[in-house]
Amino acid sequence: MANALPHIEDSNKTTYLPPVGTNETFADEEDYAEKVREWGLSTTKEVKKQFWYKEATFQRQVTIIGYQTYGKTDDYYTVIIEFEDGNLSCIHPAYLKEMQSPSFTKLVTSESENSPTETVPTKTVEEKAAPAEPKTKEAKPKKEKKEKPKKIELPEDKVHFTAVVKQFAYSWNHFNEENDEVVVLENVRIEQEDPIDIGLAWCSHSKTLKKFELSPGVSLEFDGKIVKKKLPSGKDVEEEFIISDPVPYKINNPSKIVKS
Repeated sequence: MANALPHIEDSNKTTYLPPVGTNETFADEEDYAEKVREWGLSTTKEVKKQFWYKEATFQRQVTIIGYQTYGKTDDYYTVIIEFEDGNLSCIHPAYLKEMQSPSFTKLVTSESENSPTETVPTKTVEEKAAPAEPKTKEAKPKKEKKEKPKKIELPEDKVHFTAVVKQFAYSWNHFNEENDEVVVLENVRIEQEDPIDIGLAWCSHSKTLKKFELSPGVSLEFDGKIVKKKLPSGKDVEEEFIISDPVPYKINNPSKIVKS
C-alpha cells in the first residue's frame, strides 16, 4: 500500500534542492494536465494534483507548481515540487514517478544496505617517457566557413501567430515511453509590429486542436508561447507520420484559434 510509511511533515529529515534561475509556471489547467501526462505522472481521466515524495523511512505529500527546462534544445525537465510546509525542491519527473510505486521505499532501503563501502585504490602514476620530437604537419587547406543562420530572439510572453498545417506526426515521449501525436506547422510567423518568420514549429495535437479537424494545407491564426525545443522523432511509426526536416521550435498551448 502507498500509505505503509508514516506521513510526516518533518523538514529536518528532508534534503531540499531549491530551484535556481528561471521557473516556468503552468499557463492553465490544460497546460498542467498536458505536462503531467507527458511526464507519465498521471494516467487517469482526472489528472493527479498530489504526489508522494518518499525516502527510506518516511513519505510526504507534494504538489507540482512548475518546472525548469535544460539541455541544448530544452528537451529535459526538472519538476518543482512544493511540500505542505511551503518548502520547494527540484526533482526529475522520472524519479518522482518512481516514488509513486508502493515498492519504492523497499528499493531505496535495499540499495542503501548493499552499497559498497570499500575505498577505490589510488592508481600509481607511471613515470612519463620523454616526449618525442613533434613531427611537422603538412598545412591543410582552410575550409570555407558556412554562414550561420541568424539567431531568432524569441518573445517570452504569448504572441499572435499565423501558420499552415504541414503534416501530422508522432514524437517519442521518453517519460511514458510512448509516441505522442503532434502537429507540424510551416510558414510560422509571429505577427507584430516587426513580424518574425519562424519557419517550422510543432505543437501537441491536443483535444482543443482535434475539435478543429485540421488537415495539411489548412491556414491558422492563434495565440501561443513559443520555445526553442526540437521535435523528437517517433519510434516504429509509419513513414507518413515521420517528419524528415528538423523542427526546432515548439508552440505551447495555442488558443483563440481561427481556421481558414
